[in-house]
Amino acid sequence: MIWSLGGLNRRCCGTGELSRMTVSTSAEALVDFDDGNCPTFHNQIKGIHNVILAVNNRLPGIPHISQAPVLMLRPRAWNMVEHNMMVEGKEAPGPLFDFGLLMFHCGRTLLKHQSGPFLYLSKVESLMEARLWNNIFVWTQKKLGLPLGCIKATVLIENVLATFEMEEILYELREHSAGLNCGIWDYSASFVNKFGHRQDFLLPDRSKYVNMEKRFLHSYMDLLVQTCHRRGALATGGMAAPLLPQSQQTDSYSRVLASVERLKLLEINAGVDGFMVYDMNLIKPMQELFEFHTEGDNQLHQVRDDVSVTPQDLLSMPSGGVTLYGLKYNIAVGVLFINAWLSGKGHFFYRGQVEDSATAEISRSQVWQWIRHQARLEDDGRVVSRQLVTELTKELRTDLSPLCHSERTKQKLHTAADMFLEVVMKRHFPEFITSYLNMDHTFLSSQSTREEETVEAGGQRAKL
Repeated sequence: MIWSLGGLNRRCCGTGELSRMTVSTSAEALVDFDDGNCPTFHNQIKGIHNVILAVNNRLPGIPHISQAPVLMLRPRAWNMVEHNMMVEGKEAPGPLFDFGLLMFHCGRTLLKHQSGPFLYLSKVESLMEARLWNNIFVWTQKKLGLPLGCIKATVLIENVLATFEMEEILYELREHSAGLNCGIWDYSASFVNKFGHRQDFLLPDRSKYVNMEKRFLHSYMDLLVQTCHRRGALATGGMAAPLLPQSQQTDSYSRVLASVERLKLLEINAGVDGFMVYDMNLIKPMQELFEFHTEGDNQLHQVRDDVSVTPQDLLSMPSGGVTLYGLKYNIAVGVLFINAWLSGKGHFFYRGQVEDSATAEISRSQVWQWIRHQARLEDDGRVVSRQLVTELTKELRTDLSPLCHSERTKQKLHTAADMFLEVVMKRHFPEFITSYLNMDHTFLSSQSTREEETVEAGGQRAKL
């Protein structure tokens, strides 16, 4: 679950992995079947079953649905298919499989308790996809006998093309819209996806040069807030991935908390109505931060008339180069994400924060682009070549192999490393890493004999 701090409330709007929550003075829980979830059939059915139990007050220790944080359901995006359901001889689209089951079993109950149904839609690239979702919502409400407009959806603007159609996306969803959301890593990766073959769109090391203070990202967030607030829609910021250390008395705890507060204050000052955190221990300090710097549950009164964003602002790549640390970090995240998928997991913990398909996407995208454009390391001038990436990947595999507790998990790690190299060395950029993995026979065959073992990676537990 991603706990989120957001301006949604029961009247207006908001394991898959029950892993994130959105926050402001009110809160909602995002049930994630997309970025943080590996879509094995077991995971999908078990996740939907857990939602049904929670909605019907049958999970021990969970408050009644009318008293619990608002549930926001995040189905898979359109790039995913459900291999285990055929419709007229074709595999069912993943988002329709998730949405259909969740609405059929939970829609009426959520509406009855003023807790939805609320949706979080990812990877929407255009007004046409928003129109498709709106048609699906209208059809579903008629079929289930629900009032028109009771389904509310927040759209994650994580694609550079969608940034130029935010007004149209809000319009297409109309009475079903709950607003728009920012996402830094999938959004940054979309530049490589759409323009990565061009040298002038070379994205520098994300660990050093890419953050929400950069022109192309703060312009995107400013425009999103302005667009939403002009229409009375909610604008929410990104997700804080860091994990707070256990002891509050340590320097590392203060350092992590200060870092998260600084970045979230940037979003608050931009006018967002909430943002997401992964670690539930961050909810209270982030709520206090939001309440101290805002008035009320949201900032809809901040219409941002001061904002004037141009296409040049949105398409301006930050300056900077590539570091050896950044290259190694991207390789590690990419390999460990694929390894997690081969174990039936959609996320893992590495160096003090949660990593999922969003960070895996930007990691493998950058490595692919740096190889293509023969970027040079700032450290020693070496070219980021296929040979260098292969050597560093083998080095990572060697470092992690002693942490594997069986020959099978070691082999799985080696397979993940080979698959990562295959992805980043392709001539043509694979559009989504999750689509690529979902269709790969190695992943599909691994699901029948899956086992989990735990190793230590970068000071954090990682599933291999």
